Amino acid sequence: MQLDRFDRELLNLVQDDAGQTAERLAQDVNLSPSAIQRRLKRLREEGVIQRQCAVLDPRKVGRPTFFVVSLQVERERPELLIELRRWLSREPHVQQAFYVTGEADFVIIVTVPDTEAYDALMSRLVSDNPNVKRFTTNVALGVVKRGLSIPLPVEDDRG
Repeated sequence: MQLDRFDRELLNLVQDDAGQTAERLAQDVNLSPSAIQRRLKRLREEGVIQRQCAVLDPRKVGRPTFFVVSLQVERERPELLIELRRWLSREPHVQQAFYVTGEADFVIIVTVPDTEAYDALMSRLVSDNPNVKRFTTNVALGVVKRGLSIPLPVEDDRG
């Protein structure tokens, strides 16, 4: 799909705050509110915007503990990897999961209320997924930055 300058500018704005009104976005993008609504509808229908979500302050909702976990699998058979991917994608405490190169096979970001909940989650992960060989855990001591934005150049790269 081709994204023009207006699309890219609009996408940068809604990544920052998807709750902005079409009227507010129209001021920044220099289009009419109805043109903004049409573009957003098209971007959703074409799958460019996959979903919108609210970013919560974890301390204010009782989930202050983040874990960065590296998983190693025993065998990289496709059906076993599919099963693990499904498990990770269904688990609500797994915020993000990446299939990676290097020492680990997956890196996941987990948020739970405390270490006891983390221990229970990881016990369940290993029990439900016998292909998990080992995992290494890093506890986040603080959050420097947290987001999912993909910066898009507003000007066309082709000049």
